[in-house]
Amino acid sequence: MSGTTRSDRRPAEGSPVARVCVDVPLAHLDRPFDYLVPEALDADAVPGARVKVRFAGQLVDGWLLERADASEHPRLAYLEKVVSPEPVLAPEIARLARVVADRYAGSLADVLRLAVPPRHARVEKEPHQPPEPGDALAVPDGWRDYPTGPALLRALADGRPARAVWSALPGEDWPARYAEAVAATVAGGRGALVVVADARDLERLDAALTTALGPGRHVQLTAALGPARRYRAFLAARRGDVPVVIGTRAAMFAPVHRLGLVAVWDDGDDLHAEPRAPYPHAREVLLTRAQLADAAAVVGGYARTAEAQLLVETGWAREVVADRATVRARIPAIAPAGDDPQLARDPGAATARLPSLAWTTARDALRADAPVLVQVPRRGYLPSVACATCRTPARCPHCAGPLALPSAEGTPACRWCGRVAAAYACPECGGRRLRASVTGARRTAEELGRAFPGVPVRTSGREEVLATVPGGAGLVIATPGAEPVADGGYGAVLLLDSWALLTRADLRAGEEALRRWLAAAALARPAAAGGRVVVVADGALAPVQALLRWDAGWFAARELAERRDLGFPPAVRMASVTGPPAAVADLLAEARLPEDAEVLGPVPADGDRERMLVRVPRARAAALAGALHAAAGVRAARKAADPVRLQVDPLALF
Repeated sequence: MSGTTRSDRRPAEGSPVARVCVDVPLAHLDRPFDYLVPEALDADAVPGARVKVRFAGQLVDGWLLERADASEHPRLAYLEKVVSPEPVLAPEIARLARVVADRYAGSLADVLRLAVPPRHARVEKEPHQPPEPGDALAVPDGWRDYPTGPALLRALADGRPARAVWSALPGEDWPARYAEAVAATVAGGRGALVVVADARDLERLDAALTTALGPGRHVQLTAALGPARRYRAFLAARRGDVPVVIGTRAAMFAPVHRLGLVAVWDDGDDLHAEPRAPYPHAREVLLTRAQLADAAAVVGGYARTAEAQLLVETGWAREVVADRATVRARIPAIAPAGDDPQLARDPGAATARLPSLAWTTARDALRADAPVLVQVPRRGYLPSVACATCRTPARCPHCAGPLALPSAEGTPACRWCGRVAAAYACPECGGRRLRASVTGARRTAEELGRAFPGVPVRTSGREEVLATVPGGAGLVIATPGAEPVADGGYGAVLLLDSWALLTRADLRAGEEALRRWLAAAALARPAAAGGRVVVVADGALAPVQALLRWDAGWFAARELAERRDLGFPPAVRMASVTGPPAAVADLLAEARLPEDAEVLGPVPADGDRERMLVRVPRARAAALAGALHAAAGVRAARKAADPVRLQVDPLALF
């Protein structure tokens, strides 16, 4: 740690001006400030170092972004202290952070707080030994089931910026495929960064990379590691000790030397969205990194988001998918429990929670000494409003936002624009009665335990998430995202309470339902090995059709086309402004929104707050973010008392 006294300070001879980002999260201060570098701190004041400066009479933290020969300001204060000469902020990460801040109407200081973990002095002082060169890597050809897969590996090995949207086959060992892609990148002399949603996926990827690269060639970077381990892993990447970083969304800003590949698995998982300002999404940060670093990018999953489909349709990325013959050979036998043949045999199938087809499928699998997975939507989803006759989600005739009932006797109103829809009629069947969707039952494990006495029942969910289960007969009740892998695959997978997923008041309800179904169905054995999947839903629904055909690309293209027609993201850009009514109105009055911006609302938010939505074409996204950030700066300079939350492309619009 270095410091100087206030007396007799002289500026450094070479590049005496330091441009500093002060760690003050106020929008009107979102710019670098110039300081003089004292001669005594010249050697330690390197770009990327943590510093302390006097700002508004207080000693505050900051980041030294660059050194310059001169400043536009005639009188400058001196740097007070260099906290550490370690250049933890890489130049490319500083540039990325500025781009991300501008995209999400945030400040650079907020993004840097996400990008660089807190300093751990003891770890920083540990002896540093440069790594020895690793052995040459042999990259296996595990992508041969995908016609364009081998070409992707060759491009990675050659250092070319290939961009791919990968639809994984059922039963695919996706950590091994990602490990092979990383190995090809490392063999070509470049680094790689892979982001997954949760710790369970990270453990599988860690094991696969250890097998493919050998020990000591990669580090994990997550917020759950603890201060010392996290900072040690960060420094290993920053110093170039390892060429590969894997982690959860905390790793999306990880400094990787000569970045050649960024990859994300299951980008539709809401865990990829950062809950702290400015609320960036890991997928968008990684794609921005690929663009800035001229690196390859892989967006993979069993399902496909509309955002990933947009990458394909705009030509930014290419599909990596298997041919239909391979898909048919790998998928389990999938059947809906609500189609006409099932209704003829079981008239209660449309409303029963466990219709006869699901019950007999589970019974047959258990008799064959195979495990059965039962997926039940997690509790806590807000009820949504749908047509009582055909269950089509009810939307506003004006802006296509979701309708909600304030009470049993209330009139339906839009949650976006606030308009009352007293004369609502379903566009599908003309019905005028509305119903609230229900959540999944709380006693699934007990009910099935009584239905199949003597069979072991395991649960995987909120209290305990199982990683694996044995391959023998047994029932596994899991919430979405907590499904354990069964030894040899599941003999049957039952997807219950489909309406709780499909009729949620969420723009991504259908996309999210299909994502969860595919993730569970992918754990079943192929049909040739006896694997069966039953989804308790009407087979005519688009998400169910996509599941039956295992065609996530078809559904994503359909979803994107509908969002273009309705003016929903990602076809457009949206921003939400949430806060006390007067504060929201004040900010929007200050904002110089683009001329083609459409303001929707206000609608009630939690507590006494309200929410407004602003919609613009994608080409005007930068103008929208800039206008909102500037307006927030004006309010901050005025020291407005009530805070306003700004989110660009929020994950949930309703």
